[in-house]
Amino acid sequence: MPTTPADLTTRHDPRTFSDRVAFSFTRFLRFIADTFFAKRYGHRAVVLETVAAVPGMVGATLQHLKSLRRLQDDGGWIHALLAEAENERMHLMTFIEIAKPSWLERWLVLLAQGVFYNGFFLLYLVSSRTAHRAVGYFEQEAIVSYTEYLAEIEGGRIENVAAPQIAIDYWKLGPDARLKDVVIAVRADEAGHRDVNHRFADELFKGNRR
Repeated sequence: MPTTPADLTTRHDPRTFSDRVAFSFTRFLRFIADTFFAKRYGHRAVVLETVAAVPGMVGATLQHLKSLRRLQDDGGWIHALLAEAENERMHLMTFIEIAKPSWLERWLVLLAQGVFYNGFFLLYLVSSRTAHRAVGYFEQEAIVSYTEYLAEIEGGRIENVAAPQIAIDYWKLGPDARLKDVVIAVRADEAGHRDVNHRFADELFKGNRR
């Protein structure tokens, strides 16, 4: 977990065709999320975090298989991607406690995860660089969403409820931690995922990894 304030301002502007494809895909998903959830940020987090936990697992699986095929070390990518998948899963477990998703949203989770897993798996096979760049852009948008969520809490429009115990244990928050503290911690995680995935995409672009 981050021990220093997260950099919330860094953004990667699309430079190549691959970047533009990844960015356009991300903006499309953002439009759907904004349309469906509007300012229901807790419920948005439940659905989006179940999708956000997919790329790390897909990437780790395919990097693992590539390492086995080539009889080469993975350079730490597998561990990093698995850690991302687990971190995003803990985001989901936390917001389930906060938002209490309806049965409709639980079905939406199943649909979104099924579609996204298969689509991302194919994308990673075709272009792992585009896949990592897309995740970097996903995380940029996640930072925006959690910043908006925080503003709603600070403005009194969303109740600053007590943090669930699972969040207190995971992020080692104080016993009196509130929802605001959870959102700040999650947003910092997303900033770290943004940096990791943009770095991986840059390495692939520069040919430092094949």
